Amino acid sequence: MKQSLLHIALVVKDYDEAIDFYVNKLHFDLIEDSYQPEQDKRWVVVSPPGSNGATILLARASKPEQEPFIGNQAGGRVFLFLSTDDFWRDYHRMKNDGITFIRDPQEFDYGTVAVFEDLYGNLWDLIELKAGHGLWGRGFS
Repeated sequence: MKQSLLHIALVVKDYDEAIDFYVNKLHFDLIEDSYQPEQDKRWVVVSPPGSNGATILLARASKPEQEPFIGNQAGGRVFLFLSTDDFWRDYHRMKNDGITFIRDPQEFDYGTVAVFEDLYGNLWDLIELKAGHGLWGRGFS
């Protein structure tokens, strides 16, 4: 049996501002942006460049009870982990593009990591795993 995660839904306030952040600040690829008339919503999918793993579905909050979760999908914990093949290249580019890092880069036995926040405040790890880590070689360099 082979299974994999396809999409991770990320609740956002506005489709266009979320697309602008993920595509123009994080340099993700816009995979799909299509209108779903039967539900009066858009299907917006983004992915890190060069990734063949799970994608992010930018899902606009459509009910009042969903709005408090915008920017707090994981209750203040790091929610998503962005793996890179060159930590310092991406860290400096992201800083130059206005990404806010709330924890400075640190070296650990598993790799180099820093925590940044997206436009709504969700926390992300930017991480470069060291060779030999259990995930290294599974598409996470």
